[in-house]
Amino acid sequence: MEDQPVILVIDDDEQLTQILVQVLTQEGYRVQVALTGNEGIASARLTPPRLILLDLMLPDLYGREVCREVRKWLDVPIIILSARDSEQEKVLALDEGADDYLTKPFSIVELSARVRAHLRRVRPQPTPPQMLNVGDLIVDQTRRQVTRDGQVIALTATEYAILCYLILHADRVVTIRALQQAVQDTSQGDLASLRVHISHLRKKVVLDTDTPPYLKTEHGIGFRLVTFGIGDIPEVAASVS
Repeated sequence: MEDQPVILVIDDDEQLTQILVQVLTQEGYRVQVALTGNEGIASARLTPPRLILLDLMLPDLYGREVCREVRKWLDVPIIILSARDSEQEKVLALDEGADDYLTKPFSIVELSARVRAHLRRVRPQPTPPQMLNVGDLIVDQTRRQVTRDGQVIALTATEYAILCYLILHADRVVTIRALQQAVQDTSQGDLASLRVHISHLRKKVVLDTDTPPYLKTEHGIGFRLVTFGIGDIPEVAASVS
């Protein structure tokens, strides 16, 4: 269902995440799971959730770092789930932007009640744009269809994810690491594979010319989708931090 609230669970405890997915799905939510902090940040950018359940002890980043980063562009409830129960930890997490704190082990019934309470109070978020366009290049996110100059272009799931990410960050340098994180659900994420996907995308969408929009390689750093010269930059590009 399109109106199902999305809840993002960022926790490397796979047994716990399986339980949360089962319980929250039964309660009518759509659940996304990220096992690392960077994966969680990338997931939140691509599909903004209505609420985040966040562990503090993650394999790559500390939970407060994730909270701080997500707060730069997303204003949704964040509930910390952690075995650390000191007052200082709770205060630090709340100061970094968390809205609530549950100490592990916790009652699933209590967690569900807190989720419902926060969602009742959540401020409406801007509706993600269903149509992304840069000049004559159009991405219909509802149908997952890409067209340029009226011609439908067939893309793989990974190529589609890369293109959406580039459009959302139009005219800004997108690092190789950021792209790898953005497409890690549909790609192995190694640099050689990413370069192959970029090459295919350039050929299919004709992004290898000097006429905007075109994809510029920032050597040693990443890529930039250049839109100058075709009119106004899409509003969505300016709204993403």
